[in-house]
Parts: sequence; structure tokens; C-alpha cells
Amino acid sequence: MTGVPPPEDPRAPALSTDHDYGGSAFKPLYTTRVAVNGGSSAHGRASGRVRSADGALDVELRMPEELGGDATGPNPEQLFAAGYAACFHGALSLLARRQYLDPGSISVEVSVAFGRDPADGGYQLSADLVVTWPGIEPGTADRLIDKAATLCPYAKMTRQGIPSTITLAPSKGSKP
Repeated sequence: MTGVPPPEDPRAPALSTDHDYGGSAFKPLYTTRVAVNGGSSAHGRASGRVRSADGALDVELRMPEELGGDATGPNPEQLFAAGYAACFHGALSLLARRQYLDPGSISVEVSVAFGRDPADGGYQLSADLVVTWPGIEPGTADRLIDKAATLCPYAKMTRQGIPSTITLAPSKGSKP
């Protein structure tokens, strides 16, 4: 990856878990844009390049060996698993701090599987998340993990889906 290195001592965000919004509509707090082109094989998944609008993310994608690729770069499932694990860790850490617990030993591992959808023969993902939290009483951990699953948008997405649209951008030079 290229871009600006992270600060040496990043601080936890000051967001609250349930006190910063009480409206009835979605309120974006952050939006990002990422574009993928097809690369040398004109296939984004096999040889695409991922670039974020701010330049912080700039990587070449590669297919995993299990799908016939050379595995010389990350694949979309790894990027999704990283986002899910990081977001869930952040939600759980925030909840732990609110209970005056030390989140320093929390580890979150996400496994993402890419496979065939038996309903239509297409593809689908499955995700499994495992939290390791040494030194915490299991009942307390379970309660906070359940709450984190309601806060983490990745956990919500894996359970409920997300609102999304798919549109064709107008051709350059065409009139609306």
C-alpha cells in the first residue's frame, strides 16, 4: 500500500455508541470512494487496481491460488475481512472502555469464504468472526460482543444486507 503512514500514536475516536444521533433517517458521518479498474487481464478481481479517492489505498488485486490466481496481492475477500475485523474491534473496544475495561488484549479474527450460491448458481460470501479476549469474564465478554454486533455496520450488513444501488454512469460527452 502507498500513502501517508499512520500516526505513531493513533487515538481512539471520540464517537459515542448511542448518544450522537436520534433521528429517523440515515446520517452519513464519513463517505469514501474507491475505484477499481481491470488491470492487465481486464478483470478487476484478477488483476485490478484499487484506488481510493484520497490516495490512502492503492493496491493491485490478485486472485487467490484456490481460484486459479497467483496470490501475489490481496483479494477482495481479504479487504472485506480486514474492514469487518477492524470495525468490530473498534465497536467492542469502545464498549469495553465505557465499562472501564481494558480493551488492549482484544483480538478479532474474521474468516470470509467465497463460494457458490445454491439458490441461483452465482456466488456468495459467508463470514465468521471470532473474538479472543483473555482475562475477561465470559458472561461480560458475551454481553459486550452482542452489543458490538448491533453497533458495527459490518456485522449489521452480514446479518441484514445494506441499502445499495447499481447504476451506469453517463458516457462522457452525453447529455442527460
